[in-house]
Amino acid sequence: MGKVNATPIATAPITTAMVFAAGLGTRMRPLTDDRPKALVEVDGRALVDHMLDRLAQAGITHAVVNAFHFAPRLVAHLEARAARAPKLTIVREDHLAEPLETEGGLIHALAHLGDGPILTCNADAIWLDDTALPRLMAAYDPARMNGLLLLADLSLATGFDGPGDFFWNDDGTLKRRGEAASAPYAYAGVQVTDTAFFKVKAPGKRSLARTWFDEWGPAGRLHGLCIEGAWLHVGDPEARDVAEERLRAAR
Repeated sequence: MGKVNATPIATAPITTAMVFAAGLGTRMRPLTDDRPKALVEVDGRALVDHMLDRLAQAGITHAVVNAFHFAPRLVAHLEARAARAPKLTIVREDHLAEPLETEGGLIHALAHLGDGPILTCNADAIWLDDTALPRLMAAYDPARMNGLLLLADLSLATGFDGPGDFFWNDDGTLKRRGEAASAPYAYAGVQVTDTAFFKVKAPGKRSLARTWFDEWGPAGRLHGLCIEGAWLHVGDPEARDVAEERLRAAR
């Protein structure tokens, strides 16, 4: 199995993250009938708090969070945790007709993200490996990578019924599943990238996956690093319940 070189790279610490919380959460209904998915609770904490607390633990001092679905409720929740790390900037998209998706949301928020490497994070990603984010940030090598994705080994995942996203090439780069019936690794909701790659792009609704599959992957610039342990995918109410049971058992 090919893996990214985990030797730490001599770069400045990554201190900024973008947290995507603007989605409609349609698969999570009815739990999202009155709230954004980011505020669905798992083991007594909102999904977005699971992510923000992970980021603070890993040394992130500033997180930008976008909001669309039930934006006022998400804003109120985030403002209530203002005394806790990381420092938050909220970028609202609810004046738009629809969410901008991940890459579009990132471009929309660029003015708040500064220059250089950042984390981009789905608000609904939960895992049990305390080393995952530090290892991911330490392994990012801008000379070789446009994106370094946190991956989950599907044999250790809960709540995920998809066919997987990636294979690992022998040189450590990622290859998309394509026409294969399944792949052993799924994107686990966090990547390291650099704002410079997005400052040259036009705004608009667009997914990061399109850039991975159409640009960075074919160019050999997409790499991955695997969670050591379970990934708790929270895609629907049943998966939420399974993740909650797993977190309680791990305490």
